[in-house]
Amino acid sequence: MPVGSDGGGVPDPAAVQDAIEYCYERGWTDGLPVVPCDQALLDRFLAQTDRGPDDVVFAMPHLNRHCTVRLAALNAAMAGCRPEYFPVVLAAWDSLAAEGYLAKGIWQSTTGTAPMLVVNGPVRERIGLNSRGNVFGPGFRANATIGRALRLTALNAFGLRPRELDQATQGTPAKYTLCVAENEEESPWAPLPAEYGFAAGESTVTAMTIRSVVHVEARHTGVPEQLLRDFADTVARTGALLHETISACLVLSPEHAHLLAGAGWDKPRIREFVHGAAVRSRAGLDRVGKGSVSRKSRWRVPADHPDAVPDREAEIDPDSTVGDGRVHVLRSPETVLVVVAGASNSGVSAVVETFGPRGDSPCVVPVPGG
Repeated sequence: MPVGSDGGGVPDPAAVQDAIEYCYERGWTDGLPVVPCDQALLDRFLAQTDRGPDDVVFAMPHLNRHCTVRLAALNAAMAGCRPEYFPVVLAAWDSLAAEGYLAKGIWQSTTGTAPMLVVNGPVRERIGLNSRGNVFGPGFRANATIGRALRLTALNAFGLRPRELDQATQGTPAKYTLCVAENEEESPWAPLPAEYGFAAGESTVTAMTIRSVVHVEARHTGVPEQLLRDFADTVARTGALLHETISACLVLSPEHAHLLAGAGWDKPRIREFVHGAAVRSRAGLDRVGKGSVSRKSRWRVPADHPDAVPDREAEIDPDSTVGDGRVHVLRSPETVLVVVAGASNSGVSAVVETFGPRGDSPCVVPVPGG
């Protein structure tokens, strides 16, 4: 997409607008304007990696399509990334590949899933990633464009356009972009990657397929158990309970993190408590038609559904099928991840509903040269 200039190196505004419209006409955008990319700009991105331009970054065999390093770089440039962001973009793709959901077509699902990226280590400061105020919101180029690079690639390399291959019923704003940095400096605990064998000073990306971000306003208490029950109630909401069990990432504000840490709570203890507290009554599940699971899919269904069978908890504890028996919506404490992000100015945290009955280690990937 060559863009004309005034002879002094300044792009001609009309030519830039024409190039942007050219991208719109060909369906290369997410609805927002993209940055026209010529070969010189593309080469600056490719210079940020040792991978070859034709190396495959990610493949979707069910679509018979794949994304090369060149395509990933082109879409990162169009998303507005600076070239130095590109190693983070590639690490994000590697993390998504390790997670495995995309190869199963989950980005095409009616559920409307999207990727969330959590970045750790020195690369956060080096490229200007926001980890503090308005961490889920706008205003920071690195956050906005790194997440957007994945979505543009989904559109342009894999053809996942809305109402075509992307069949999301309603979708989520996270489909535009969702990239946050962990606020390591204000966290009372080791950062997320350190829990899974990475050095505290190593730059990494952890990608998670998610469904939604639910904020928890909890300014009312200084009692850890009350605070964590508030989070657990949000985790256990029946609207999130699509599968037999679910998983979650708690994104704690520094204020909440320090409240818990000051009372002697570490991440394992938090996970254990939330697992135990994230329960629904069997009668309550029956009232919303989610008291059993499908024999075939293990998705929640009414007890009188033709494929209905008892869920795993009922099989383990038959008494939970009667009266006010309690059903754990999390399979294990390991299905809860804990991240610290946001400003130290209020008791506001978030529950991120991650997709699937997880419990294994998250897919943490190092950033080359990070």
